Amino acid sequence: MTSANPEPPPSTPPLWPHCGHNATQEHPVGCHGIRVPGHTTCLAHLDEADCDAYLATLAPGADIDHRSTPFTEDLLARLLDALRDPGTEQPRIGSARFDGASFTGPARFDEATFTHVASFDGATFTRAASFDRVTFSGLAAFNQTTFTYSVWFDGANFTGAAAFGRATFTGAAHFRAASFTSAVQFPGATFTRDATFIAARFEAARWLGPLVCGGAVNLDHAVFEAPVTMMIAARELSLRRTRWVPSATLRLRCAEVGLAGAVMECPVTVAGEPVPFPGIGEVPLSEEVLAGRDTGVRVREIGGVDAAHLALTDVDLSECRFVGAVHLDQLRMDGRTTFARPPIGWHRCGLMPLRWSRRRTLAEEHQWRAATVGQPTPGRVSSAHEWQPGPHHPDLLPTPGPETLAALYRQLRKALEDGKNEPGAADFYYGECEMRRHDRTGTPWAERALLTMYWAASGYGLRASRALTSLAAAMLVTVAVMMLWGLPTQAPKRETTGRQVVAGQTLALTTDTPDPVNPTGPWGERVTTGRFERALRVTVNSVIFRSSGQDLTTAGAYTEMTSRLAEPVLLGLAVLAVRSRVKR
Repeated sequence: MTSANPEPPPSTPPLWPHCGHNATQEHPVGCHGIRVPGHTTCLAHLDEADCDAYLATLAPGADIDHRSTPFTEDLLARLLDALRDPGTEQPRIGSARFDGASFTGPARFDEATFTHVASFDGATFTRAASFDRVTFSGLAAFNQTTFTYSVWFDGANFTGAAAFGRATFTGAAHFRAASFTSAVQFPGATFTRDATFIAARFEAARWLGPLVCGGAVNLDHAVFEAPVTMMIAARELSLRRTRWVPSATLRLRCAEVGLAGAVMECPVTVAGEPVPFPGIGEVPLSEEVLAGRDTGVRVREIGGVDAAHLALTDVDLSECRFVGAVHLDQLRMDGRTTFARPPIGWHRCGLMPLRWSRRRTLAEEHQWRAATVGQPTPGRVSSAHEWQPGPHHPDLLPTPGPETLAALYRQLRKALEDGKNEPGAADFYYGECEMRRHDRTGTPWAERALLTMYWAASGYGLRASRALTSLAAAMLVTVAVMMLWGLPTQAPKRETTGRQVVAGQTLALTTDTPDPVNPTGPWGERVTTGRFERALRVTVNSVIFRSSGQDLTTAGAYTEMTSRLAEPVLLGLAVLAVRSRVKR
């Protein structure tokens, strides 16, 4: 019996037991490999009478050996009719050998039952092939088989092992609702177009791949009942409502992954693979069908997923939709996990030119902001200078709003904090505050006003440059106020007064300090080097909660009190912002 993962065939094919020629030689006229017992030629070259006589010797459950035989549609149909069970009216075949056979017409094995080994190693299907609802009771071997057109295994039941090593699927491959109750392997298989495994059941599969698919691999509603490692390079990998009962590891390349509604009962890891998968003999698998494709892995959506069992490593989440996922605070994100960035360049807020703060953002925030400002305009593609629209653009009703986004940012922030990624967590805290500031339904106006001041002064305590700029601006204002109104014209002179008394009596003296005189005169006379130095001393001392000891006017005293309250706070916010970027 052929193993589930056979060794590569020898360089010189073995001699066929009946004709004496090997598989690479051109056979004599009337000989295409296996002879029909009792005849001097193979099945394809028997005359009608001999063919009928041979087929009449077959019975349901018979073993057949038609290696290297060319089959037309009619010849295959006659062969299967001879093996049809009168009770079920479906073909029932014992051990079947179709190694190296060629099927030049549509090959229909629908609802057939192979009770022993079914080997199609090296066979070629030049037209469509159908194995719908076929039962493979023994090994099903399709190693190095070539399917030029589409092939269907919908509803097929693989009771024994299934091997598709280095098989080539030029057309679409369909395995809808197929059941693999034993090992199934696709090492080195190549799918030029889509590979569909919708609602397939993998009861004992430990490996799926490595395989390369130029289209989409669709595993929606599939069920994996054993720990599995999936190695897939594809343009798209759909895992909607896929269920993993035990743990699973998905090592992927080039793929856009959809995980909406996936059910994970144990840890599932989705990881980007930096190098091509190894093939037979450790030779990397060819990814020619993915030429020009970015090798990174992009996760599109995880809505409806219990993220407590999900780990993402080295994946792109810039377009991932998180709405609907639960336990996002327990999501594991490791390696180089990237998120979307705000638009680049300058934009206007009224008459003021501004730039968006550089940070990690969620795709849902892009979609909400794009819908809010109405960009891009109809018929125009968005650019890196704009927010990226969502699937419902520009309809705001189905687009997640600030209240929902604030909750998403809050949960993901905790997930990054638990993973000791403080800079990433700081970005998500910024996003949470941004959404609360824009939330007009769940956030009171007073809180929004406070958040607006917090944003303008220091970027929610996360932008050191903004906090230092605010501190410098506050100090400049303090210095200016002090020079113009806070410092008196001249320092008040103390006067001591008393009354002369006779010798032996107590002398009482009173020292008075006159009120500082408010500066008057042109502003130019108040802005002097001396007054600037005194005002700067007052301001600098205020930053560190110290009194300068200067004599101040009433306006100067209140200005100093205000600066001693506000400016140390701004200095603290700047220090806090720096720490949030370097803390690990």
